[in-house]
Amino acid sequence: MIIEEAAEIIDRVREQGPLVDCITNFVTVNDCANILLAFGASPAMCDAYDAAYAFARISGALYINMGTYIKEHEAAAVEAALGAKKAGRPIVVDPVGCGAIRHQLDMLDHIHEVAGIDLIKGNMGEIMTLAGKAADVKGVDSKGEIPGVEEAVNAVAEKYGCVTIATGKVDVIGEGKRLAWISNGTEMFTKITGAGCMLGALCGAAVAAAVPAAATNAKSGIFAAACAAVTAMGIAGELAFERAPLPGSFRVALMDSIYGITGETIMQRGKIAC
Repeated sequence: MIIEEAAEIIDRVREQGPLVDCITNFVTVNDCANILLAFGASPAMCDAYDAAYAFARISGALYINMGTYIKEHEAAAVEAALGAKKAGRPIVVDPVGCGAIRHQLDMLDHIHEVAGIDLIKGNMGEIMTLAGKAADVKGVDSKGEIPGVEEAVNAVAEKYGCVTIATGKVDVIGEGKRLAWISNGTEMFTKITGAGCMLGALCGAAVAAAVPAAATNAKSGIFAAACAAVTAMGIAGELAFERAPLPGSFRVALMDSIYGITGETIMQRGKIAC
């Protein structure tokens, strides 16, 4: 059933073109905007403090990425989260670097306290850190597959009352009681910057299409949306690598491949175990 739900959400993104408000890092802001366009969504990179609250209220979802935050971005992220909460919009957070930088943990906890979080997406090292477990990390990267990550995913989901994604060779998605494993993807994601950031942006589009504005606590819809975004990104990576096996051309091919992803593609190529 989950693959069918994921396929439906992909088609709904194309039909609805949801507006996704992104407050993301300056390394990958252009990548996130372009991949959302290729996915069928409408990106807005609104990181101005004065506009953040109001803009989040009119968006379909809010995506917060902590990769290179300065004080102004942090303040805007909190204002946007408050606006999203007021309007009943889902909030997606990528706590980039939280395995290496304590401040990222404090920022995540602050957003959770003032507005709540619907979906957390991180690599396995980051999710292990959020679960209070030791993890092998290098800067913003996770080093290899990590034993116990399934328990960590569900522990983080319970702790923050959200759906949680841990990316790796096999991506793990949990909502506290159930898990999904997604085996689509390519090692080439580790050879370009921003693959994780782009996935977070796709998650914003998927949750915007999956969850009605009045029901942002509907974990089942967010869980399906997370599966949809992760599977779409993984398949797009596979297709891109088939066309372009070198990093520079792979990045371009990834955008082209996302553009062609439909619900039918998910049904044909998706590798989801639940």
